[in-house]
Amino acid sequence: MLQIQNLTITHKKDLREIVKDFSLSLNTGDKAALIGEEGNGKSTLLKLIYDARMVEGYAEYTGTVQKKGLKPGYLPQELSGEQKKRTVYEFCCQSPGFYDISPGELARMAGQMGFSPELYYSEQSVGSLSGGEKVKLQLACLLLENPDILLLDEPSNDIDIPTLKWLEHLIQEIQIPVLYISHDEVLLENTANLIIHMEQLRRKTVSRVTVIRSGYRDYVQERMKAFGRQEQLARNERTEYAKQQERFRRIEQKVEHRQNTVSRQDPHGGYLLKKKMRAVKAQERRFEKEFEKMTEFPETEDAVFIRFGEQVQMPNRKRVLEYERKELTVKDRVLSRNIHLEVTGPRKVCIIGKNGAGKSTMLKEIADELLIRKDLHACYMPQNYEDLLEPEQTPVEFLASVGDKEEQDRICTYLGSMKYTADEMRHPVRELSGGQKAKLLLLKMSIQRCDVLLLDEPTRNFSPLSAPVIRRILKNYCGAIISVSHDRKYIEEVCTDVYELDHTGLYKQ
Repeated sequence: MLQIQNLTITHKKDLREIVKDFSLSLNTGDKAALIGEEGNGKSTLLKLIYDARMVEGYAEYTGTVQKKGLKPGYLPQELSGEQKKRTVYEFCCQSPGFYDISPGELARMAGQMGFSPELYYSEQSVGSLSGGEKVKLQLACLLLENPDILLLDEPSNDIDIPTLKWLEHLIQEIQIPVLYISHDEVLLENTANLIIHMEQLRRKTVSRVTVIRSGYRDYVQERMKAFGRQEQLARNERTEYAKQQERFRRIEQKVEHRQNTVSRQDPHGGYLLKKKMRAVKAQERRFEKEFEKMTEFPETEDAVFIRFGEQVQMPNRKRVLEYERKELTVKDRVLSRNIHLEVTGPRKVCIIGKNGAGKSTMLKEIADELLIRKDLHACYMPQNYEDLLEPEQTPVEFLASVGDKEEQDRICTYLGSMKYTADEMRHPVRELSGGQKAKLLLLKMSIQRCDVLLLDEPTRNFSPLSAPVIRRILKNYCGAIISVSHDRKYIEEVCTDVYELDHTGLYKQ
């Protein structure tokens, strides 16, 4: 059993409380989904539970985390630079269980995850693998260690749809507790039986953690119903208060008028009026005290807000892309053959396929073609954000083109709409979460008024509460989108054309 008691985590740099007085018991059979907006400290909490030394450089905590001899298995959101430089074989050898398991069992696990058993022994660097292949390899090595509890930070990132379904089955069927962060709403709906919702309210000055034993869909629905009831009750109480105040004002005006007109020859009448005025004032004061106890409007951490592509207009017959390749290769390795893709007008194209099929390689080649076109203004979001982001730049510096005060003020307004605090606007990019980096790239595209978006896994780092907003923005975007994604809700709600890439070619679904 994992027990957390009265845990408070504080960010050292800006003294922001990530969680306050948080307690949790995690038992066998618990599939606990840790959700919340980008940059709220979900990964920090997971790291601290696994090994407090991982966060001591930037966070401090009080309270206790009791694992009682449990052997946790931890999947990080990102591999370190040193891990990426190792060969796949060297990486696997670091898992003690790698030497204890039979070749047949290794092959069986590889088959479940959709990669060749030969990968375990490959001299290829881990960093050169696709995003999905990295996640699969880490999961395989993690399970070889037979952990007592799984702590998974974004296990659904970048993996293909067949592996996503395998991951869902694993979380559903495994007997040990699982505590995981995921932005994949379908995965959450199909696996979670306990929700831990981390929020930062009042411009990230107040933390709130809600723990509910419920499925994800039920949690969201009940949360919205409860907020709706609370908001309606708060409005009704304030409407009644306003009516009562108006009645008091009319009575006061009437009594004051009668006091001003009462004859000095009628002292008894004046006394009665004064007495009535005191009673009215006393009743008003009692009602004001009741107002202080009225139902509060629900406090929620709003999802991201961004105006996107409002001035973009693309004609239906506009030729956006004609991409042909006899061979799609990476480092002399042929990934696919005889590829043809034509995109016209404001179509929203998604390319799907297994990990390692070459989807990101293909999108990068398309980006190289479109970014130099003069008749289009294309923007590119790569799978690896660091390809475009300088780690020591601040968000304001990344977005600035002129650098004057007027532009900086405007940029700060934009960043505020994306839920950045004033401190985060001045933090180096390397200190931002994956979701905050994704917001930054989308905001850059919005400022530049791109009419073609090239997006590699655009929704993977957005919280399940922000992702519907992002999907709606992209669905309503009036330009063309060419994307790679495994997000089932994004594919269904946003994309007009879906193509699958495999080793034989590109096929429309």
